[in-house]
Parts: sequence; C-alpha cells; structure tokens
Amino acid sequence: MGRMLRNAAMLLLLMTVITGIAYPLLVTGLAQAVFPAQANGSLVSKDGRPVGSTLIGQAFTAPKYFWGRPSATTPQAYNGTGSNGSNLGPTNPALTDAAKQRVAALQAADPGNRAPIPVDLVTASGSGLDPDISPAAAQYQLARVARARGLPLAEVQALVARHTRGHQLGVLGEPRVNVLELNLALDALPAH
Repeated sequence: MGRMLRNAAMLLLLMTVITGIAYPLLVTGLAQAVFPAQANGSLVSKDGRPVGSTLIGQAFTAPKYFWGRPSATTPQAYNGTGSNGSNLGPTNPALTDAAKQRVAALQAADPGNRAPIPVDLVTASGSGLDPDISPAAAQYQLARVARARGLPLAEVQALVARHTRGHQLGVLGEPRVNVLELNLALDALPAH
C-alpha cells in the first residue's frame, strides 16, 4: 500500500512538472519565437504607446470614427476578462429592445442615411469583443465619418477599401474591416 501511494505521488509530481511547468514554458517560448506580435496580444501603438489590440474591439462613439460591433461584456464594454456572448436568443425581448436602441442610436447619428443597417452594427458577436465589422457596416458609416471629418467621401471610401481584409487563406471567414486600425488611419490623414 505504501509503495502504491509513493508511486502515485511521484507520478502526480512528474505530471505536474510536465503539464504545469515544462509544457507552458515550451509553448510560450515557441509562440514568442514564431509569432511574437500575436503572443504579446497583437498590440497597436500610436506615438510609441499602446492604444489597443487588433483582437479586442473598442468603444468608439464620436461621429468622426467608425463604430464597431456592440459589446456583450458587462459592466464595462469590451472588457477582455468578461468575454462572453449575451446568451439572448432571437425570441428574447431583451435582444429585440437592445437592437432597437442601437438602431435608434445609428439613425440619430446619421439621420439622412436611409440605407439598411447591417446586422453586425446592432448585434454583439459570440465573444462580445469582436474588433472587426463587415465591409457593409463600414459602407453604412462612410457618409457620417466623411462629413464629421470634412473629408471627401471618396477619400474615406478608399481608406476603407485599403483596410478591408478578404477571406483568410482565400476561403475561410468573411471579408472584414478592423475598426481600430481604420480609425487610426483616419487620425493619421492630414487635416482638410
């Protein structure tokens, strides 16, 4: 009996060292060597200081910026530690009410826009942190952003086109626009 307990304890200690120390160190070291930017959070810097990550959305609310997908995290929007979906089903009145409020906010920000509102501007993603919007969501916001910045519509549209990524590996996912990168590019444009 004592020998079995000793063998079990040694096996537990060995597996703890392998799976709790050696493996995480190996994976972290490999990630740092092969994908250093991604392993460190895919941070985006402006003027030498980090302003966000390409992996986590941010709350842009000023008319001169493109707005991202709504966040499902609470109590603070786009909180990475609270990543989750809203878990509201399509028949839940709370989801309908939230979508109606978001539609009203979009219409109030750009009252002349009669285009259909893309669904990703009024619904949160599965993680609640999605940093990307569809090209249609960016197109919907073009006129508001151009007007707020005093820029020609064609210039803003060209910027959106440059920041639109296609399918991953040519076939996976959908075309998308990273909101943080697009807004930083807007800020970098010379003033008109």
